[in-house]
Amino acid sequence: MSDNNTPTPAATAASATPEAPAGNGKRRRALTALAAVVIVAGGGWGLYEWLVASHYENTDNAYVQGNVIQITPQIGGTVMAINADDTDFVKAGQPLVQLDPADAKVALEQAEAALAQAVRQVRTLYANNGSLAAQVTLRQSDIAKAQSDIAKAQDDLQRRRALSGNGAVSKEELNHAETALDNAKSQLAAAQAGVVAAREQLASNQSLTEGTSVAQHPSVLAAAAKVREAYLATQRVAMPAPVDGYVAKRTVQLGQRVAAGTPMMSIVPLNQLWVDANFKEVQLRNIRIDQPVKLTADVYGKKVEYTGKVAGLGVGTGSAFALLPAQNATGNWIKVVQRVPVRIALDPEQLKANPLRIGLSMDAEIDITQKGGKMLADAPRATAISQTQVYSKLDDGANAEVDRIVAANLGRSAPAAAAQPAGRAAATSATAGNAGHTASQSHPG
Repeated sequence: MSDNNTPTPAATAASATPEAPAGNGKRRRALTALAAVVIVAGGGWGLYEWLVASHYENTDNAYVQGNVIQITPQIGGTVMAINADDTDFVKAGQPLVQLDPADAKVALEQAEAALAQAVRQVRTLYANNGSLAAQVTLRQSDIAKAQSDIAKAQDDLQRRRALSGNGAVSKEELNHAETALDNAKSQLAAAQAGVVAAREQLASNQSLTEGTSVAQHPSVLAAAAKVREAYLATQRVAMPAPVDGYVAKRTVQLGQRVAAGTPMMSIVPLNQLWVDANFKEVQLRNIRIDQPVKLTADVYGKKVEYTGKVAGLGVGTGSAFALLPAQNATGNWIKVVQRVPVRIALDPEQLKANPLRIGLSMDAEIDITQKGGKMLADAPRATAISQTQVYSKLDDGANAEVDRIVAANLGRSAPAAAAQPAGRAAATSATAGNAGHTASQSHPG
């Protein structure tokens, strides 16, 4: 009975045949749906690439850069005080390091004494003009006296020669008269030579004083320059901060003997930062100056977005300016895609609201829709990148100090031309020449 109920293979195959088309239809529909999804996704991606992605270039190889201003002494000395440390905020002009001022003060006193001595020596030159002129007049009177003696000796000789014929005058007396005439002529020659020598001395002394005043005499100006140099050294014992910023990399220690130019610390102005984004060379073809840029920093994440603009493109790849440039002329050569730094200027207000630090990582995305800009700058900057007025005021008191010393050593009877302050030696040459001519003709007191 069991044998009659068991289905045969033919019956089994016949019963399975109608279900095969249903399975194939599901598979076909699934493949069709997958193909449609791929086509739609590919079309969407292509449309996005054409309409959106092709207008942007982005990189995560970007880092914050800024000015790291080194504080170095302009003179050597021993550190007596340190007024700022790492992470401190400092204002422009605030003293950071103080050096021992003892050596600078001694040098200033020596320079002041040398200036005073130079003024008095130049006054002596002007005074000698009058005495040498008197010597010329004296020598000229000697010539007149010698000429009078010659005339008298000639008269005496002629009278004696007239009387020598009748024996009224002896031969010896006649010889004495001839000798007296010769002596008078010798005295005349000596007086004339004395006049020439006196005039040469006067001309030589006038060449040292003509066309200038005491205060503008080269010797006085040279000594005044030494005073200014020493005065500046006394002001440079205190090293001010050139700009507002934060202290970093302090290496100076109390009591350290430092030489001029030794790095002691750095000042970083965090309001003067930019981003160097290193784009691949294939990304540079559409990047132009002044194109807008969106940036995010890893320190703040995607919630904080910075806006900037392209400030310029580097003139060489990073490897070209590396300490050890790559040598591509070798047997085993592998091409490596190069990167060029693109400088991106940041918005100062955004930096103030969300400060960055030098070296932080950034993501940069440049909008390259507008391609009409320049790839390289074609004109020099109209203004300075950065500047400070801190050091320009160090020598404000130097000219006043020089003028004080010159005035104290000119004497009460110094004429106006000779009393012109050496601190104003930059006056016009015509005025200086007229003043010097007047002073050379008078006694400076």
